Amino acid sequence: MLKQVEGSQAVAQAVALCRPDVICAYPISPQTHIVEGLGERVKNGALQPCEFINVESEFAAMSVAIGASAAGARTYTATASQGLLFMAEAVYNASGLGLPIVMTVANRAIGAPINIWNDHSDSMSQRDCGWIQLFAESNQEALDLHIQAFKLAEELSMPVMVCMDGFILTHAYERVDIPEQAEVDAFLPAYEPRQMLDPAEPVSIGAMVGPEAFMEVRYLAHAKQLQALDVIPRIADEFEARFGRRSGGLVRGYKTDDAETIVVALGSVIGTLKDTIDDLRELGAKIGVLGIQSFRPFPLAAVRAALQGAQRVVVLEKSFSVGLGGVVSTDVRLALSGLQLHGYTVVAGLGGRAITKASLQRTLREAMADQLQPLTFMDLDWRIVNRQLEREAQTRRSGPIAENLLRDVGPVASKVS
Repeated sequence: MLKQVEGSQAVAQAVALCRPDVICAYPISPQTHIVEGLGERVKNGALQPCEFINVESEFAAMSVAIGASAAGARTYTATASQGLLFMAEAVYNASGLGLPIVMTVANRAIGAPINIWNDHSDSMSQRDCGWIQLFAESNQEALDLHIQAFKLAEELSMPVMVCMDGFILTHAYERVDIPEQAEVDAFLPAYEPRQMLDPAEPVSIGAMVGPEAFMEVRYLAHAKQLQALDVIPRIADEFEARFGRRSGGLVRGYKTDDAETIVVALGSVIGTLKDTIDDLRELGAKIGVLGIQSFRPFPLAAVRAALQGAQRVVVLEKSFSVGLGGVVSTDVRLALSGLQLHGYTVVAGLGGRAITKASLQRTLREAMADQLQPLTFMDLDWRIVNRQLEREAQTRRSGPIAENLLRDVGPVASKVS
């Protein structure tokens, strides 16, 4: 059924169609509308049987999710930004226990300073926690990925994050195709847990493991991620065959077949990149974009196959590793090991800064001419950066950085170029 709906409500409907037994969440922008929508469905009886549990924190949300999943319930939660960091210990526990929890991460910047807008720093901070991470380009894909995520999590008995850009997707109204309940029931079988706490047959889950077996435990978590490299595209194929549209998978290329320059990106910025590339193509540029749908496990072979015919690769990142550079770029570089390509990292959109077609065109033209710096911060205001560096060089007590920058910027705290 085609429906014009907010992204958060589309996800709420998708999760409800998957018939979760337990939903536990603590509200934090920009994921709040998702769990509000689910809470309303539980309260009015539209989603039954299901227990919606209000908790006192994000750590509690993941702790309840762990308990519910271990008891044999199909379990869902959602979070963002500092909320994901607050539950980090339990996030690792969920994957270490092999529990098939599905969680939406409505991507948002991490402070300080406080910032509620979108980038990918939250989920990227948890890239090594053992969860599968799937990134949505659009609200339709966000809806579809949640349905696939439950099947993926339960087949492998491991947790899955579905990452969608906060506000850009969660609060945007788009037309989406919402499946019927019978269609989802036919695609997603009833939950049959591999492990379950049962008072009649008591067992310990998560017992202490010493040096004699801990490495093996961690390797098995890695082995599951490697299995997911085969399962993710298979489930995407099954979804396409049943619902008639392609969503998910490992990677997806756009005009990459003859491209000399390929831009690699994750999330909603891929849509802006496609429009920009169409414009550059009209001017004769051979350029394309490779969208990564599965960030963990990282599809090294698929990325290498998609990029090996290009002359240069530009990785557009909405997060970065302070003191090093690109996060995604590091993985892409590993995939391209031994290939002689020009590689560039472009950090953009941090804290919700607009990524415009004009800025993308300017940056990509420099890349195609091999005039781009290896690490570029797109639309960085060097004027206020250098002013702050001068302050710090002049006096030790130079004041708080964020407040100084805001005073330098003036009454408008965000600029679009």
